[in-house]
Amino acid sequence: MNLTPDPTFNLALTVAFAIVALTVVAAPFVASPYGRFATDRYGMSLDPRLGWFLMELPATLAFFAVYLQSPERGEPFAMFVAFVWGVHYLNRGFLMPLFMRVPKGQKSSFGLMVVVIGWVVTALHGYLNATWVTALFPERGVAWFSDPRFIVGVLLYYGAFFVNLHSDHVLRTLRTKDEVARGERHYRIPRGGLFRYVTSPSYFSELVFWVGFAVFTWSPAGLYILAISAANLVPRARDTHKWYQERFPDYPAERKALIPFVW
Repeated sequence: MNLTPDPTFNLALTVAFAIVALTVVAAPFVASPYGRFATDRYGMSLDPRLGWFLMELPATLAFFAVYLQSPERGEPFAMFVAFVWGVHYLNRGFLMPLFMRVPKGQKSSFGLMVVVIGWVVTALHGYLNATWVTALFPERGVAWFSDPRFIVGVLLYYGAFFVNLHSDHVLRTLRTKDEVARGERHYRIPRGGLFRYVTSPSYFSELVFWVGFAVFTWSPAGLYILAISAANLVPRARDTHKWYQERFPDYPAERKALIPFVW
C-alpha cells in the first residue's frame, strides 16, 4: 500500500491488513483461547489478568514511543489523540485486568498464543496511529475540531466508550467478591443496559467506538483497528451467543448476538 509518502508506514499498513485478511479467514473456525473458550490445545496459558495486561501493553508503548519523539507532538490534534489514547489504554490495559474477578485457585485461562499474536496487532496499532497523527495527518492547527467528521466521530467514540464501560461492569459484577474468594465459578445471564438487546454489548460498543475513532482521525490506521476488531469479535459474538443459548434454557429469545434488532 502506497497511501502516504512514508514507506515505513506504508509497509506496516500492508502487514497490518494482511493480518486482517488472515484473521477473517481463520477466526470463524478457531475461537481465540481465552475466557469461556480457553483451551490447552494451543499451549501454555496465563492468568487472565496478566495475559490481558501483556497483550494490550504494546499499544501504549508503541504509540507514546512514536508520539513523544515527534517534533509535531505539540500539534492540537496530535495532543487530543494522545489524550484519548492514554485514557483508553489506561482503562483497557491497566484498570480492566486489575478489576477482573478471577476465582481463587482458577487455572490459567488466557492463551499465551493470544498474547503473542496480540503483541503484533497492538504494536502495529500504536505505531500506525501515532505516526499518522504526528507526521501524516494533513490538517494542522484547530480547524479539524470543527469538521463534521471530527464531531460525529468523537460523539460515536465516547458514546460507545461509556456503553462499553457499563457493559464490562455488568459482566464483572455477575460474580460476587465472596464467590471469588471461595474459588467458585458461577455463570449467570447478564441483564440491564444494552444486554436487553444483545448478548455481547461489550463487543458491539467496541466496534462502534472504533468506527468513531476511524472517522475522527480520518485515517487508514483507524480502519485497521476497526477491521481487525471486527474480524475477531463478530465470530466470537456468534459463539458467545450460542454458548449462552445452550447453557441457559431460559435465555431471552429476543436477544440478538451482536447488533440490536438485527443479528
